[in-house]
Amino acid sequence: MAYGDRKAERVRFESRHPVNLMGVDGTWRRNCVLIDVSQTGARLEVEGTLEVLRAQEFFLLLSSTGLAFRRCELVRVDGTEVGVRFIEEKKKKARAVIP
Repeated sequence: MAYGDRKAERVRFESRHPVNLMGVDGTWRRNCVLIDVSQTGARLEVEGTLEVLRAQEFFLLLSSTGLAFRRCELVRVDGTEVGVRFIEEKKKKARAVIP
């Protein structure tokens, strides 16, 4: 996916919004800054080594307590900037309750 080939409109932030990336298994965490975001993904500036992003899938923690988060997959790396795509959760079909 090229940088300009987006399906959803991005919102760019004028001030720095600190967020974190965390491994799905919780074994690593990286501080980063949210540069822009859309309904389908985000662009982030990551602090520290990007070596852990080889996992390809991780959480974007939007709050300091971790209560607001999105599951992501890595789309691209450009220096300290990364592009991520949000992974949609598959909706479970409700089963009818029989009395």
